[in-house]
Amino acid sequence: MSDAGLTNSPQATYRVLARKYRPKDFSDLMVGQEPMVRTLTNAFETGRIAQAYMLTGVRGVGKTTTARILARALNYKTADIDKPTIDLRVPGEHCQAIMEGRHVDVIEMDAASHTGIDDIREIIEQVRYRPVSARYKVYIIDEVHMLSTQAFNGLLKTLEEPPEHVKFIFATTEIRKVPITVLSRCQRFDLRRISAADLVGLFSTILGKEAIAFEPEALAMIARAAEGSARDGLSLLDQAIAHGGGSVQVETVRGMLGLADRARIVDLFEHIVRGDVTAALEEFTAQYEAGANPVVVLTDLADFTHLVTRIKYIPAAADDASLSEVERVRGAEFSAAVAVTTLSRMWQMLLKGIPETENSSRPAGAAEMVLIRLAHAANLPSPEDAARRVTELLASGNAGAASAPSGSGGGARASLGGSASMSAAPAARAIETPQARTTAGQPVARLQAVPSSSAEPSPVGRVETRPQENAQPQPKVDVRSLADISDLCTANREPILRARVRQSVHLVKLEPGRLEIRLEPDAPKSIASDLASKLKEWTGITWWVTLSNERGEPTLAEAEAQIKEQHKTDARADPDVAAILAQFPGARIIDVRIKVPVEDELEEAQPPAIIETDEGDILPGDDLDI
Repeated sequence: MSDAGLTNSPQATYRVLARKYRPKDFSDLMVGQEPMVRTLTNAFETGRIAQAYMLTGVRGVGKTTTARILARALNYKTADIDKPTIDLRVPGEHCQAIMEGRHVDVIEMDAASHTGIDDIREIIEQVRYRPVSARYKVYIIDEVHMLSTQAFNGLLKTLEEPPEHVKFIFATTEIRKVPITVLSRCQRFDLRRISAADLVGLFSTILGKEAIAFEPEALAMIARAAEGSARDGLSLLDQAIAHGGGSVQVETVRGMLGLADRARIVDLFEHIVRGDVTAALEEFTAQYEAGANPVVVLTDLADFTHLVTRIKYIPAAADDASLSEVERVRGAEFSAAVAVTTLSRMWQMLLKGIPETENSSRPAGAAEMVLIRLAHAANLPSPEDAARRVTELLASGNAGAASAPSGSGGGARASLGGSASMSAAPAARAIETPQARTTAGQPVARLQAVPSSSAEPSPVGRVETRPQENAQPQPKVDVRSLADISDLCTANREPILRARVRQSVHLVKLEPGRLEIRLEPDAPKSIASDLASKLKEWTGITWWVTLSNERGEPTLAEAEAQIKEQHKTDARADPDVAAILAQFPGARIIDVRIKVPVEDELEEAQPPAIIETDEGDILPGDDLDI
């Protein structure tokens, strides 16, 4: 990829690297596009040249450049060679004009600005005329997916049976938007993303030709940021040269891209897998104060998590040239030490945490909360390990169940997350034993299988703690309905949460440890997290509170209003009430109070109604002159 005709003198017009080192023949395209070059080589050698080509790939991988090189190969002509060929080392008669986009027989059109059927009709009219000087008249249509449906339909017949002197080359980044009828008439080439290692090699070659000093790790940073695009990578390289004052250094590239030090990302990863929240937050703060973008820190952390997981299964992945020495060595160490379940859980949490941080008004705070969740989840067992452990405890605890206390205890209930088939198994109870005490004398709960009481159905699991000596037993907390949750709010002095529960929450499903609700449209979404936190605090077990789209039950306020209205309807049927309403036009029932029956009264007495009149409130039974 040389450009001998150009000079680097200050007087010369500067050309950006992406243009200066644009590929000019198929040997240059070998960087990352070997399958396409091999296919075209075989096709040209055997004379199996298609009438239309479709080039697809992400931005910057060389679609338009490939189209020009292909047009050059189709029209290649020198004093010794007059046929299509892929050997373009010696410039031909038409090569320079084609590569500069000014050849009369190679027509380039941007479909983004020529989308209509009229533009295609113009092409259809022109294809019947032979080329002026070249072998083929070549139409290069960039971003072809932007054509309208009518334009595509108008092109079909010409694509299927074009004149012998016409070739079409299409380029697109959205191959799925191209009709299958058009694709079926083209020879398709998918231009691959260029690997980071190939980009590093390309950058090194170019900087060597430009006599610019660089650090290999800085080129690796740029290659990763380019995401497989040579054009984007060369643009970033240009920027890095200007930013670094004529050289490409790690610190300048890191500051330019807002990146964190890769070694420090590895340190952050280590703190997280060890569950050290304090160290993780301190490391993140240091990176943030050094100029690292919180979103980029989490993205780099996700990349390293993926790298460790990949090395676990493909050890050769550590030899990637775009990796730093720290990433290679410590990535291999972590791949041997960290479980796949932990890596998978970190990956999933980061995938959700990165967009949260991007959309947050406080990215640094959001990133810290993601790191806290990651560190706390690092030491959690996988679902398989947890299920296996519970099964082992239930199996091994049967022998000790006979000597365990049979009382119900005062602990709160909690589901252990087992399947429905475990509901008949013995419950698991956490009890304090002398061996379980710490040096500070604090009790530590352990799980032991105990038989369920025959008088009370057992949930999947029951967690109980034996009260400390001289301590008051904790009352049993049962949550069976939304009304129980409202009562808990009242008992624990949470009037705002109680009001929201009563006015805005529809109960969909309630099980021990699980609450499924639907909220009113204007209700704050924080109700779910508030309920989960408070229920755990009040009941002693973890609650999963989820939002649902199902209708569910009426809110407590709606249910009470319905009951009150029914009472008013029943009261209107009472003869005394009906007489009062008839005596006082405009009177209305404002309240109905349930009368508590006593032994000497009928149990089914009608509830008394309070009737509002112009002369005051009246109760049935008052002395009235009717």
